Amino acid sequence: MGHRDIPVLETKRLVLRSPKPEDYPDFKATFASYRSRFMGGPLNGYETWMLYAAEIGHWEIRGFGMWMVHLRETGDTVGMAGGWFPAKWPEREIAWIIWPDQAGKGYALEATDRVRQHLYRDCGWTTAVSYIDPKNLDSIRLAERLGCTKDTDAPTIDGSDAVYRHPSLDELSGQVGHGVDMEIAHYQDPLFKPKGWAID
Repeated sequence: MGHRDIPVLETKRLVLRSPKPEDYPDFKATFASYRSRFMGGPLNGYETWMLYAAEIGHWEIRGFGMWMVHLRETGDTVGMAGGWFPAKWPEREIAWIIWPDQAGKGYALEATDRVRQHLYRDCGWTTAVSYIDPKNLDSIRLAERLGCTKDTDAPTIDGSDAVYRHPSLDELSGQVGHGVDMEIAHYQDPLFKPKGWAID
């Protein structure tokens, strides 16, 4: 898939587009920060540049990849979400990252759900996992809110990560998907104030 052929995905609050050079500064700042500690970071400038080049190149090699997540109202980027399957990954992953100053607003939940729908409905995926550091409690909680369940039988990347299996398209058509839709709707409603600590 050529870079220009990457589809644009939309939700009520978000527009997901292919990563562009002008999006790099936010990506660099995030992977240089403590927030990237569960994704191999913090990274130096060269490592961050190489990873961003890999984000773009992944689309060319695999035909899918990570979208840059933009706010519909302002166009600002708030993070990335998409499919990820580099060398040595046991199977295709759905991944996400939100910039540190944009966390807690439901953007990861909304973007990842939209990405998953696209990968299942338009790309023919029948399953997907997310590889998560067991200490990354925020991402584990988000995976559970997306309907994922821990798959202890699935191979891990290097033995130190936990594998969370995403629900199938059929499961998302039922109660699991309804629960995800309801939670996203809560975040989209500006009058709604989540109880407790909001996590991505």
